[in-house]
Amino acid sequence: MKNTNEIISNSENSFFGGVIEDSVFTLSEHTDTTTFYGINNSNIQLLRNLHPNIRIVARGHVIKISGSEAEIEQFKNNLGKLELYSLNNNNLTEENIIGIVKGEQQTEVTFENLILHGVNGKSIMARTKNQQKLVKDFETNDLLFAIGPAGSGKTYTAIALAVRALKNREKKKIILSRPAVEAGEKLGFLPGDMKEKIDPYLQPLYDALQDMLPTVKLKEYMENGTIQIAPLAFMRGRTLSDAVVILDEAQNSTSMQIKMFLTRMGLNTKMIVTGDITQIDLPAQQKSGLIDALEVLKSIKGIAKIEFDKGDIVRHKLVQRIVEAYEKAAPRPPKRGV
Repeated sequence: MKNTNEIISNSENSFFGGVIEDSVFTLSEHTDTTTFYGINNSNIQLLRNLHPNIRIVARGHVIKISGSEAEIEQFKNNLGKLELYSLNNNNLTEENIIGIVKGEQQTEVTFENLILHGVNGKSIMARTKNQQKLVKDFETNDLLFAIGPAGSGKTYTAIALAVRALKNREKKKIILSRPAVEAGEKLGFLPGDMKEKIDPYLQPLYDALQDMLPTVKLKEYMENGTIQIAPLAFMRGRTLSDAVVILDEAQNSTSMQIKMFLTRMGLNTKMIVTGDITQIDLPAQQKSGLIDALEVLKSIKGIAKIEFDKGDIVRHKLVQRIVEAYEKAAPRPPKRGV
């Protein structure tokens, strides 16, 4: 990687009480400037906010910098780390930039944690230790429980594993399900046809798939039944073979529903059950089927349980703080359905 390191003294001007120096940082010809600078130069604006005493002008592969000599050296050191991360991972997010500037270790895309390449070459990877554990346990278990808070990547990672299995022709189908608990699964009272009734409850699953499959291919898979998304109640009476089957938001299933779901497993099928036992929307007197299943099946071999925590949260940095604040503020809930 070739970077110029020109510093020109400009002693006639003071910059926050010090001498202004002018310098240039040249990005490697292999660096994708759209990725590095961000949409509408959002990454450059973030760098300006993180380095308020530095003036930055970026054009093409050249970044012109003005500031004190010490601040320029620190800034160019950060630019070098950011460019290396961008080159290695074909990605550079707000969280990456803030973390690298703060000196935090970033998760690199490696053979071990890369799950698949999604739309536009996006690297879909297991970013945290528990996401990586889910990926590893998927190889050796046919039934997995992934339990943890919102934003920890459990469902996203599960769907990525399913898409990879489909692309590698290890499985023939992906079946995704959720309990439509907000409607009590009495969907007949809602307006529209069946698809219009259930789509709002299944949208998070569509969102994940759209990251991983081109729109045309996803539409084709949905139309020919290769990928099926349906409420939990629609699983009754089926035998699900040669598939990866994912039950999301399983904490909102009843004991009978989750038993019905788990016994749909056919030959050459893997099941992943995800949920957050702190966000149960069932009536207070009703025990969560997820909690029940974890208790009943805890001693059975061939079943893996991965417990995610707030350290796995990969959404906006505020989400982890929100989760922590609610954990501190909320009284301990009584046991349900005992």
